[in-house]
Amino acid sequence: MSSFVYLDIGNSNTKWKFKETYFELPTSQFRLDKLPKTPKIWLSNVSREFFIDDFSNIFVVESQRKYKSLTNSYREPNLLGSDRWLAMIASYEKSNKSSFITIDIGSAVTIDVVDSSGNHQGGLIFPGLQKIRQSFNFPLSNCNNIDILGDSTQDAWSIGTLSLLVNSINLKISHLMSEFPDARIFISGGGFDEVKKFIQFPYEYQKNLVLDGLEFFVDNMG
Repeated sequence: MSSFVYLDIGNSNTKWKFKETYFELPTSQFRLDKLPKTPKIWLSNVSREFFIDDFSNIFVVESQRKYKSLTNSYREPNLLGSDRWLAMIASYEKSNKSSFITIDIGSAVTIDVVDSSGNHQGGLIFPGLQKIRQSFNFPLSNCNNIDILGDSTQDAWSIGTLSLLVNSINLKISHLMSEFPDARIFISGGGFDEVKKFIQFPYEYQKNLVLDGLEFFVDNMG
């Protein structure tokens, strides 16, 4: 059992794994002193609000050109968000050499596609539900039935924004599945619960893809 800490600092939430146990806090509440003592902290940090000082035991992981036969499509590999790269690594290890699609639903929604040879075909990024709703200061309701029309501003905004997100995901995955019909689809991210009952394609939910990918990376490349 590894004595390392695997740490994923996101824009909304921070997660870490230690001795096969997962932990989570809002990034605004997280501090490094909440972590257990460890000889090494392996870190993926995509937060614009959380800055790491010079700690000798923290190793920041960036995206690379290759992991085994998984190949990053970016012309400058390190510009691919480390969270996306690590989620792809976890999906790659879980996919048994089939093509796959990795979807992370959080502050942003990211979709990445990898063929059966391990070649990253590229990806998409668009705002998550909370970011969409922040675009206008309209009131919200608890209505989440996307098959109806709202009869108040609250319902109309709540239904409309949820529909926008859900339909964007479903439509794009439908197109991708026509090109990659054998692809396994992995979904992760804190926004999954808000959309899961509207998803119209087969998928495998993996709550901690980034942390799992970070551990795979360290075990094989670190």
